[in-house]
Amino acid sequence: MSDAALVGDRERPAVQLERYLPDPPHVVWQALTQPEQMRAWFPCEVTLRGGGWEVGAAITFEFPAHMRLTYTGQVLEVDEPRSLAFTWGPSTLRFQLFPERDGTRLVLVDELPPDAAARNAAGWERCLDRLVGIEPVPDGWQPLFERYVATFEPELGPQEARPT
Repeated sequence: MSDAALVGDRERPAVQLERYLPDPPHVVWQALTQPEQMRAWFPCEVTLRGGGWEVGAAITFEFPAHMRLTYTGQVLEVDEPRSLAFTWGPSTLRFQLFPERDGTRLVLVDELPPDAAARNAAGWERCLDRLVGIEPVPDGWQPLFERYVATFEPELGPQEARPT
């Protein structure tokens, strides 16, 4: 599965994306938790207070300077190498890793404000492509966003574009 789908079994709306990675879960876990590896795919700089992924740890997410955006969050769950959950600004991100064949099936669920579903789905699709080694097409975010607006707007209402 590469397209995001709405998940309706939560308190808030959520989008879910999946990717297969050829590496085993313990290797994928490092890509999810090591700052130097996260830089290759995560949309912002991640700083953990105290330096470790522990429940309750505070996190700061700094986006590129031109966006003038910083999120804060908190680690909610750490079950190495199976699941990681944390708040990310107004969203809650949950990464689950499942051994599959010789690699890992990664499932990302982003619980979010209803108007952020298309924006976040398009963004996470591009981020997860980077994680699996696919370089996104330049300027490819907008067509993804428009496709997700058409898909999610009937159920969730108007969708907000990304900050500029």
